[in-house]
Amino acid sequence: MKKIVFGCLISLAMFTKTEAQVAYIGHRGASYVAPENTVASAKLGWEVGADAVEIDIQLTKDNRVMVHHDSNTKRQTGVDRKIKDTTSEELRKLDAGSFKDEKYKGEKIPFLEEIVSIIPEGKLLVIEIKCGSEVIPFTKEIIDASGKKDQIKFISFGWQTILDAKKAFPDNKCYWLSSVGPDVKLKIKDAAKHGLDGLDLRNTIIDAKMMKNANKLGLEMICWTVDDPQEAKRMIALGVQGITTNRPDWLKEQVNAK
Repeated sequence: MKKIVFGCLISLAMFTKTEAQVAYIGHRGASYVAPENTVASAKLGWEVGADAVEIDIQLTKDNRVMVHHDSNTKRQTGVDRKIKDTTSEELRKLDAGSFKDEKYKGEKIPFLEEIVSIIPEGKLLVIEIKCGSEVIPFTKEIIDASGKKDQIKFISFGWQTILDAKKAFPDNKCYWLSSVGPDVKLKIKDAAKHGLDGLDLRNTIIDAKMMKNANKLGLEMICWTVDDPQEAKRMIALGVQGITTNRPDWLKEQVNAK
């Protein structure tokens, strides 16, 4: 695959708002091409120009933090194992790449530290906590030892989980995930009150009124998952700081096309 690299400087402190600088976040890496949540996918996401790569984490039976979206491994590996009830040694034997393409056969379910260790200079990693707060202490050990703490952001659908993440990582940006408009309206003031840095919402529930409320409260806005250029342009026009997409290189190219 031909690599298309786009230069894009972003602040590690926050995502910017201009069309040229809005952050493109590779959803589970470059998951349109490579097997999601693998080292190959994360690496490719950054290589093709994503400003950030988003991954999901789960806690194993032996308290290892591993990168995987589902609570079980069936969809991606063909073998049904519940991650919380399985040791990392057993999980590492599974093939997490062939389901996407045979050329990725042998890709393993990564340890979090494997992904963190390859974050390029000037790029970001967005970690979605898929389980609960039980994973946070083990994640903190990994991040604190990595030397790349300032390149990490956290997201979670779990309200208490993201609040706990913010307590554990007060200097890192933490965003609450939601796809339910009424829930956001109820909790948006609480998000600001509890010191969260922003919201990470399904694009279809973001409108001008929601953006106005977020801006008024000093909350940043990220959207997911957008693979349509016109919808990406709508999000940019509304003022989102980041767009999560399965196709970061292609979407950026389409949005910036003259």
